[in-house]
Amino acid sequence: MQNAPSPVLQPEPNLAPPTGPFASLRRLLPPGEVIRYLLVGVWNTLFAYALYSGFVLLYGHFLPKHYLPLTVVIASVSAKPIGITMSFLCYKHFVFRTHGNYLREWLRCFAVYGVGMLPELIALPILTHLFLRFALTHRPAPYLAGAFITIFTATLSYFGHKKFSFRI
Repeated sequence: MQNAPSPVLQPEPNLAPPTGPFASLRRLLPPGEVIRYLLVGVWNTLFAYALYSGFVLLYGHFLPKHYLPLTVVIASVSAKPIGITMSFLCYKHFVFRTHGNYLREWLRCFAVYGVGMLPELIALPILTHLFLRFALTHRPAPYLAGAFITIFTATLSYFGHKKFSFRI
C-alpha cells in the first residue's frame, strides 16, 4: 500500500501581507480590528454621550441656567470615569482581545483619554457658549458641544489605544 502525498497547504489570499502604495496603512489598520473598533466605538459613543447628557440634565436642575458652561464641564468630568471604564472593557474583550493586565491596560486607557481631556475641558464651555449665541434656545447647546467633542475624541483614541493601551 502506497502512501498518498499529503496536500500542500496554500496560504489564503486574504492572509498575504499587504503590498502596494497603501501597504503600511493596511498593516496599521487590520480590517477586522477596525470594524470591531467602529462597532464598539458606536456603542461606547452612545453610552458616553447618554451618560454626559444625563449628567447635564441632572446638574441643570441644581445649577442656575447662567452657569451652563460650568454645568457641561462638571457633567463631562462626572461621566468620564464611567465612560472610560466601559470603553476599556469593550476594547479589551471585543476589539484588541488582550488577556490579563487589567489594571495596567485600564490605567493606560485613562492615560489615552486623559491626554485629550484637557483640550476637551477647555473646548466644551467655549463650544457651549458659541452654540448658546446661535441657538434660539439654550437647550441644544450643551448637547451639540458634547457631540462635537465626542466625535473628535473617538477619532483620536483608536491610535492611542492600538499603540499604547492594548499593545501586545
